[in-house]
Amino acid sequence: MTETPMKPKSDLAVRAMSAVVMVAVAGTVFWAGGIWLDIFVGCIALAVFVEFCALVLKATTKLPVRLAAIAAGLLYVGGAVAVLIRVHETLVFDIVGVVVAVDVFAYFVGRKFGGRKIAPSISPSKTWAGLGGGALGAGLFIAGSHILRDVYYRSGICQSYHDYMDSLEPGFVPGFQIFAIDDRCSHALLEIDFTFAWTSLLIGILVAVVAQAGDFLESWMKRRAGVKDSSNFIPGHGGVFDRTDGMIAVAFVLGIIMLVVKQIMG
Repeated sequence: MTETPMKPKSDLAVRAMSAVVMVAVAGTVFWAGGIWLDIFVGCIALAVFVEFCALVLKATTKLPVRLAAIAAGLLYVGGAVAVLIRVHETLVFDIVGVVVAVDVFAYFVGRKFGGRKIAPSISPSKTWAGLGGGALGAGLFIAGSHILRDVYYRSGICQSYHDYMDSLEPGFVPGFQIFAIDDRCSHALLEIDFTFAWTSLLIGILVAVVAQAGDFLESWMKRRAGVKDSSNFIPGHGGVFDRTDGMIAVAFVLGIIMLVVKQIMG
């Protein structure tokens, strides 16, 4: 009697549980903000750099090549984390959110339409359709986040939030500090027009390309190292580098743009 081959056990439940934990941890850190966010970013960067070095050691044998690759990784990861620590917390949230939007839209659009592969020898699952979907997702996230912030500032939610937080401060006197209009809630009104839409889409395309480039870099390193994931640190998801490759690339390129603008502006 021929035995029916068993189907490989799905890791969907493990992946979902890990995703819930990651979202909960990240959400708590963003809510706490300040030094806690900086520490969290630093820990993530350290884990990524360790995994980066491990891939380099598996992919190469010559000492000069290893040293050069590790130095490049230190510059790459270090530059990205320097940007994430120096910029405002809101921009850190935007970087995380826009890259997640790229990944989600690229995944579902790529699966739906398939089509020509971008670089099958490096990452067989990445298609041009998926890249287009990622660009659309990034554009929608950018536009949506701007609109929601505009509503937040104009509707009075911002002022109410700060009024409440002020009321929790020691020495608060009702009637004197509450409802005081301050610069924390000043915000230019958003003009929704075709220019805004096209700008959001253009930025979305650029972000999608950079995020995908970061993904390709890690995929190339894993192929050279002969491994599927950068590590098994996150159950069902692989390593920290696997989950943050696009964010690191976007933050690194943003840092370069900031340096160039600073030099131009003097």
